[in-house]
Amino acid sequence: MTKATIYHNPSCSKSRSSLDILQNQEDLEIEEVRYLEQTPSKETLKTLCASMSISPFEIIRTGEALFKELGLSKIDQKTDDEWLEILVSHPKLIERPIIQIGDKVVLGRPPEKILTILPKS
Repeated sequence: MTKATIYHNPSCSKSRSSLDILQNQEDLEIEEVRYLEQTPSKETLKTLCASMSISPFEIIRTGEALFKELGLSKIDQKTDDEWLEILVSHPKLIERPIIQIGDKVVLGRPPEKILTILPKS
């Protein structure tokens, strides 16, 4: 069986749709990480971003009220490490869902993006 990990918030419709897609696949062992309860480490987030070839800023929910409450801005000149620290301290800002299958990772927006990393049968 191939391992699939989904970092998500079950109250999010995109997260639930992504989990449904994974659960409808054969030969996938699914690990569900509810990131608001089990915040991924800085290193995990860094690895996930690197696997998607994106910066940590690209998985930040900039439209979230908390983003503005913290005084953050899209034009802030922060390092990747600083953004990662913010994500670990405030997991509500992590864009969801993030799906990892093997060494492939996608942001499940739209959820159908998962289909691009599913193992070939």
